[in-house]
Amino acid sequence: MPTFDYKATDQTGKIIEGQLEGKDATAVIARLQEMQYFPIRVQQQAQKTVISRSYTLRGLLRRVRSRDVMVFTQQLATLVDAGIPLDRALNILGELNENTGLGPILTKVQRNIEGGSSLADALAKHPRQFSRLYVNMVRSGESGGVLEAILVRLASFLEQSQEMVDEIKSAMIYPALLVMVGGVAIGVLLTFVIPKFAMIFADVGIALPLPTRIVIHASNFLSSYWYLILIGLFFIVYGIRNYRKTEKGRIKWDAMKLKLPMFGQLYRKIEIARFSRTLGTLIRSGVPILQAISIVKDTLTNEVIAQALVSVYGGLKEGEGVAQPLQESGVFPPLAVHMISVGEETGSLETMLGKVADSYETDVSNSIKRLMSLLEPAMILLMGVLIGFVVVSMLLAIFSISDIAV
Repeated sequence: MPTFDYKATDQTGKIIEGQLEGKDATAVIARLQEMQYFPIRVQQQAQKTVISRSYTLRGLLRRVRSRDVMVFTQQLATLVDAGIPLDRALNILGELNENTGLGPILTKVQRNIEGGSSLADALAKHPRQFSRLYVNMVRSGESGGVLEAILVRLASFLEQSQEMVDEIKSAMIYPALLVMVGGVAIGVLLTFVIPKFAMIFADVGIALPLPTRIVIHASNFLSSYWYLILIGLFFIVYGIRNYRKTEKGRIKWDAMKLKLPMFGQLYRKIEIARFSRTLGTLIRSGVPILQAISIVKDTLTNEVIAQALVSVYGGLKEGEGVAQPLQESGVFPPLAVHMISVGEETGSLETMLGKVADSYETDVSNSIKRLMSLLEPAMILLMGVLIGFVVVSMLLAIFSISDIAV
């Protein structure tokens, strides 16, 4: 249905502006009158061709990040708990976020609420910023009259999720810097330094040692065919991305990630922790378990694990529990399955899911620390060996020339 901008007054004469969806202007006016508003102007929004700002500098600077949503949720929970009306709380937060990408969105949400929409429905119109998980938790809080408690729980959930993401990103910064610096150093040596030595060796006309010939050939190939290397890398990345967009390719790619040495188990633990934390939070917030399983499936990044939830969903519809289908999938670790089974038997599934999430999040944190303690010296050693091989190969050639001169 089309959306109409309206301007009206309430019974006290206060001017109210907002947006409503309706079949036509007459239907919108009738709805405003039912809300005891006196319409002043009702106008259909013009259909505009919107050019995405996501690729502009301003769009990148104003992009809504997951941390922005987390902070907004914490602030909204505080304001609602203090007894401030929802529309006024959104107005306050809209002003606080005026210079961020979240500001205009909160303004639209506020207008929709003033137009009679629920908070969940207003947030659902912005799926890129507010996920299905977020919207359904808010909807359960509104329907149960415990919105402030749900917002506090949602803020805690987002904060815990953000902490795990930040920890993983922080752990990867140093290895990424090592790879970048080492790659640049080797590239400079092969592109600028080695060719000058090669010219000197060619003028001397001696038989060069094997390591020196390997380095010179690598330098010549990089200098002459660098554009082919870039084109090849582009097509490899492009091909992999397109392959991953297919259902078959995505499943095979995600299955391969789960089988990677060292990283595969870590990746599995991250997904299990996300699954447990999300499902436990949804059930605790009053979301029906079938709907919660459907939402959790969309939040997982690994298609193999997400597909395992399809059997869970079918089992629940037939009256089975959660643990048995998870065990049959062969994807979930035995410890997680047993803990979930105990939670079902004792009637405290959401509590046990929280403990599973705590356990695996702690395990992920410890695994990352152990992995980085091994990865960092290994990468330093690898970079040192590569650079040392280039330097030693040049020294061998120089010593050969010195021997001839003597």
